[in-house]
Amino acid sequence: MRQTRIARNVWLGIENLLLHKLRSFLTMLGVVFGVGSVVAMLSVGEGASMEAMDNIRKLGSNNIIISSVKPSADDQQRTTTSFMSVYGLTYEDHRRIAESFGNIKQVAPVKLTRKETRLRERSMELRIVGTTPEWFDLVPREVLAGRVLLPPDQARRAPVVVLTEFGARKVLATEAVVGQTIRIGGDEFEVIGIVRSESGQAGNIQIPDQEADAYIPMEVARRYFGDFFVKRTSGAEEREKVELHQVIVQVEDPKGVEAVAAGIERMLERFHKKKDYTVSVPLALLKQAEATKRTFNIVLGSIAGISLLVGGIGIMNIMLASVTERTREIGIRRAIGAKRKQIIYQFLVETVVLSTTGGLIGLGVGILIPLLITYFSGMATVVTLNGILLPLFISMGIGILFGLYPAINAAKVDPIIALRHE
Repeated sequence: MRQTRIARNVWLGIENLLLHKLRSFLTMLGVVFGVGSVVAMLSVGEGASMEAMDNIRKLGSNNIIISSVKPSADDQQRTTTSFMSVYGLTYEDHRRIAESFGNIKQVAPVKLTRKETRLRERSMELRIVGTTPEWFDLVPREVLAGRVLLPPDQARRAPVVVLTEFGARKVLATEAVVGQTIRIGGDEFEVIGIVRSESGQAGNIQIPDQEADAYIPMEVARRYFGDFFVKRTSGAEEREKVELHQVIVQVEDPKGVEAVAAGIERMLERFHKKKDYTVSVPLALLKQAEATKRTFNIVLGSIAGISLLVGGIGIMNIMLASVTERTREIGIRRAIGAKRKQIIYQFLVETVVLSTTGGLIGLGVGILIPLLITYFSGMATVVTLNGILLPLFISMGIGILFGLYPAINAAKVDPIIALRHE
């Protein structure tokens, strides 16, 4: 019986709103845009945050990444010879780090250079990553074919290479992958495996295989390509000596990561005259990203909440006008026995129907916008269940909150005065 009465009141509210379709639609627009903007902004924020945190997680929560950085011009002048810049991490740094901390599990050095890679008429410039087999334990990659570098490759200084899938497709095309011999620079290397390409950058840390990379044993990289690099730009020639571009350290326990990172930084300060390195902790970046995400969501929610507030004020304004227009109707209902709470209930039903309908339309708009953003720009967006339910419940709450005052005003109307109203 109670359910039937509720359904009848809801239908009565819908009928009243349908009597003024355009006015009802315009009243709902504030809620539509408010809910739509909440869903869209939360989706964009969630997508960007998830992408950033995924990139950080790929670096490993137990890892510390020490990278060579070209020093400032002032420091450069103090330590640069007349024809060559010398900076960055050294082989000696790698040895000291590996031997100085008891709770370090593994350490992998990284040397980077760019070389043309060729297979007959097909060629492409790849970034050559000289490293040790431990690198594939510290930064795991899915193996698509063959295998990764192993200790025997390092021990016998084998001229072997592991390609990322993008570089392999460009150079090897449709040919059989594993076992092919390709030329890197002027030297021949046997392809022993293909790993999945990973994108990106996390904070200020570049993931080594962010593009088409080729992994070769560290000792082979030192012997074939050396530590000297020549950069040619606009007719100028810049010579640099960098022994190692990165050292990746894995600590046994995540709780000890930040303490070990601080220890490494203090040790490097003792042996480097200039600040030509950075020490990054993915775990700290992850905590920072999560905190930034919370702040971002609060800011976005506040902005969208203002839109919903404006929509609620619009509903209240229209309902106040509706009470004035329907004064005689209210008087008749009161005269035939309707109680005040029934009048309040009737007007509240109408405002909730208005705001809920606006909220549902807004959800459709809010879900469509992230899909269009992803389709046209490629930016990651994520529509979560919370991102849908929260704005919908807020829109229903706004219907009750902003409909309460007009409904009480309607209930206070004197039946005798209302019946005289023209």
